[in-house]
Amino acid sequence: MKITLPIKGLYKGIPIANLPEGYTGDCNNVRPRDVLEGRIRIGQRPGLDKWSTDQVGGADQPIVAMCTVSSVT
Repeated sequence: MKITLPIKGLYKGIPIANLPEGYTGDCNNVRPRDVLEGRIRIGQRPGLDKWSTDQVGGADQPIVAMCTVSSVT
């Protein structure tokens, strides 16, 4: 059985049994290129950096709500 890495990415347009070579129907937190070495192989999604060094929450300022924010640089 020949197994090829899904280096072309995620494809949700058709059933998994009919996927073109190089695609996968299901993946989570992976990339086709290794972030650290730049090689083509299945690698982890890189971690996130802190947005701020300020302390969030605490006795004086408790956290009362959370949301998701995206930034474009």
